[in-house]
Amino acid sequence: MLDGHLLLGWLSFTVIVHLLSLPGPTTAYFGLTGNEPLSVLPLNSLPEESTGRAHYKLCDRLKLEKKQRRMCRRDPGVADTLREAIIMSALECQHQFRFERWNCTLEGRHRANILKRGFKETAFLYAISSAGLTHALAKACSAGRMERCTCDEAPDLENRKAWQWGGCGDNLKYANKFVKEFLGKRSNKDLRARVDTHNTNVGMKVIKAGVETTCKCHGVSGSCTVQTCWRQLLPFHEIGNRLKLRYETSVKVGSSTNEATGEGDISTGRNQQQQQQQQQQHSLPGLSDQIPRTMDLLHIEDSPSFCKPSKYSAGTAARKCYKDQNCDAICCGRGHNTQSREVTGPCQCQVRWCCYVECKQCTQREEVYTCKG
Repeated sequence: MLDGHLLLGWLSFTVIVHLLSLPGPTTAYFGLTGNEPLSVLPLNSLPEESTGRAHYKLCDRLKLEKKQRRMCRRDPGVADTLREAIIMSALECQHQFRFERWNCTLEGRHRANILKRGFKETAFLYAISSAGLTHALAKACSAGRMERCTCDEAPDLENRKAWQWGGCGDNLKYANKFVKEFLGKRSNKDLRARVDTHNTNVGMKVIKAGVETTCKCHGVSGSCTVQTCWRQLLPFHEIGNRLKLRYETSVKVGSSTNEATGEGDISTGRNQQQQQQQQQQHSLPGLSDQIPRTMDLLHIEDSPSFCKPSKYSAGTAARKCYKDQNCDAICCGRGHNTQSREVTGPCQCQVRWCCYVECKQCTQREEVYTCKG
């Protein structure tokens, strides 16, 4: 089973993400929802040039729109941050869906077709993409990798007089402002555009909801008469967990007047009692021609099964599964194959004085389960 630490290790490898063109109104996209074929380069820095404009090349490789390219070029730290955001979002998406029928396939053809539709998976891609961009920018500011921003400068904490602001907080304020300008205003003439905008905003709001205040005490004999505090974002793996939960409870919406254009009132497709409960939970007004103000992800149409090869996925044949956990679900009732293999790895590890770990090499047999075709 993979965890957040292993995901971070993956960032040292080259990840190639191909994205094909999206239909619809003139809209600024980026990252996993980009409207251009996009190659994500490795995280190692580009070689320095005498002109000091090495980042221009990366901005061009990212195939950004004119305004986005201008924003990318004006700060040398932006290019690497954009690249990091795409890789981080892609890896987290794969991690969250590693045990699902749809495993966040990165092949351009499959993902491009999903992005043309209003599935739950589409909603997650929009949310994780904007969340990754916001998270990466806020962290880049506090890490000193950006010229136009530094640490969080607006603590706004309770009992501020009793606290001494210190450390280096993640600059979420700058990140939110940058992302909104970078993505630009989106058309709100049709349902799909409004849903995409909503899901993008959910990704940013989940980041904001995950801000934590970290404090250290300063005083005589360990007393806490003065505290040094700063704000930090949650690890992105935790953001992925929260967005995955919203994916699981994504709300289906539709138009009550014109299914073709999406114009008119918005309905959630739930029965009246469920709608009333939803409104009471979030203290929402009645649903109107605007998307409900909620932290739920929204989708327009039901997802395919992803069981067999289609334009949306490669299917689940030969996919690895875990017996008694998810083989029945992933294999779609087709059953699974069992293969036995020998695996050699470190075992019986012990810490030796002072500073190293000594392990033996053990060989054991393990069973691998894969879905039948």
